[in-house]
Formats: sequence, structure tokens, C-alpha cells
Amino acid sequence: MDVAVVVNLKARKGSESVGRMVRDLLPRARVSVTRSMDDVRNFILKEIAPRPPALLLSGGGDGTAVALLNELREMDVAIPTIGVLPLGTGNGWARVTGAPRAREAVTRIAGLRGLPPPTRRFGLVEVDGQVAPFAGTGWDAEIVSDFKAQMSELPMTQQLEAGLFGYMKGLFTRTIPRHVFGNGPANVVLTNLGEDAMTVDENGRAIPLRGGERGAVLYRGPASVAAAATTMEWGFGFRAFPFAHLVPGRLSTRVYGASVVEATRNMFKLWRGEHPMPKMHDFFLTAGRMEFDRVVPFQCGGDVQEPRRSFDFRIASDTVDLVDWRRLS
Repeated sequence: MDVAVVVNLKARKGSESVGRMVRDLLPRARVSVTRSMDDVRNFILKEIAPRPPALLLSGGGDGTAVALLNELREMDVAIPTIGVLPLGTGNGWARVTGAPRAREAVTRIAGLRGLPPPTRRFGLVEVDGQVAPFAGTGWDAEIVSDFKAQMSELPMTQQLEAGLFGYMKGLFTRTIPRHVFGNGPANVVLTNLGEDAMTVDENGRAIPLRGGERGAVLYRGPASVAAAATTMEWGFGFRAFPFAHLVPGRLSTRVYGASVVEATRNMFKLWRGEHPMPKMHDFFLTAGRMEFDRVVPFQCGGDVQEPRRSFDFRIASDTVDLVDWRRLS
């Protein structure tokens, strides 16, 4: 089995030593230790595009895997099976697929002795021609932005120790106070742009949504979170989209309309993905549009992008097969 590996040095646990470890355990693999997107593009152009591997190991967080996916699509290179090594901060995709520590993961791949690994297929959200496992606005985008701003103020030794603590610190010292003393959540209009919408009943079953035809306004009101996803987690075990895999070929689209005080009171229930939750609105869509009454932060696959007042999203025509680490044990 032909294997290529990208290790992102900017990921929280990315390092030259990880690259050396990979080369030791997979001596025939094509390995690139990258410092920038230019490094990634050059590796794809020179090594992957001429001879696509059967397996591409992505050493980083969700952002690294998403960047690889989009660069492959941009260069019209067939997307191989991707194995996510948990070297990032949130590691949503890595957690969902049961990835162990990087050394253990690479050891398991070496133990296959050329056989293909077991996989799980994931759909993708597409926004502005880019794909990701989740995209949207609200506290998730703000927390990522606040976390990165906080990290930029820390010395490197403390940045390496950030992790979940850093996210929670950003949440309680920046995100929550801004909402408590600010203007509250933005208002959103969610419009269905695709097939007739579905929703979920109180027992967690997918059902048709009455009045959810193409062009229908599905929700109008406050939105502390407004996002779409094809995977259950944002990272750190936060099950933000517990119904992401309930309806194949559909995006799990959620709008949460509670205030920051109510959300903080229910934080652990939200973290576990409990259902039903007051003021949580679930839809299963093939395409939609979210329009806000003011400019809001926006993130795609864990990477903060330019703030915006609206965005269109749809289920991508591409899918991706990820290594199912739980079955590769």
C-alpha cells in the first residue's frame, strides 16, 4: 500500500520528531514535514498528483485535514483514504474516528503490511467552493477566534500546553463576557435551498418537516450558534451535532437560540449532545442559506475566515473515506 504523510509543524503537537518517527515506522512512505501552505501545495504537486497514494496520513488537527482536502480538489487530484493523526488542538475528526496517539496510529498502519485499512465514509459541507466537516457561525467561531487571539499573546512554552484549558479560558474570559455585556446574539433567517427539509422528533427520529419545501423559511430569530455539519463533534468530545449521521446525504443543520446565560447553565448537556434541548432547532438539508442582521464571525472546519452577513451551504458532491481507527485495533 502506497502511503503519503503530511506533518504540520504549526499544529499543536506537530514536530520534526514526529516526522522522524513516521519515517522510522514507515520507511517506504513519502513524508513531508510542512511549515506553510506553500509546502503542502508543493508536496501535492510534486509527490501526490503524479502518483496518488492509497492512503494519506494527515498529521495535525481538523484544519490540516481540511486544507489537504481542498488543495487536492483544487488540483483535481483524486482524494485518497485519509487517516487523521491527532496532532491538533480540538481533533474533532480524529476523535470521531477513534484515532489513538500518533505513534500508536502509525504503528497500526505499519502492522497492516500493505493491506488497506478499514474506513468510514463522511459527507462534506461546501461553502464558497470549499469543503469541510462543519461550517457556521456563533460561539464556535468566536471561541476559535478568541482562542487564537489568546494564543498569540502567550510564549511558545505555554502555547504548547494550551489545549482544552486554552479553549475554556477563551470561552470564559472573552466569549461569554462579550455576550453578557454586549448586544446579545445576532438574528438569523434560515432558508431551505434544496430538497424538502426534514427535522428530528423528541425521540431522535428523522421525520419530514411540514412546510419545509424548497424556498421555505425554516427559522427566523436569535442564533447563538448557526451551523451545518456532517460529523458529530467540533472537537474535545463536544457533540455539537449528535444527529450528523442520522440521514445520509443530508447536512445536520442546527440553530441554537438561547442566551449565553442559559447556554452556560446547560453547558454539559450541550457538550454531551443531549436531546431534546430547549431552543435547539434541528434540520436535515441538502442546501440552505443563512442571513444575519449584522456581520458575524465565521469558521469552516475549525479555521476562522472573514466575518460575513450571510452564507450559502450545501452537501458537497465529494465524500471522503477516513481511516476507522476503532476497527484498526
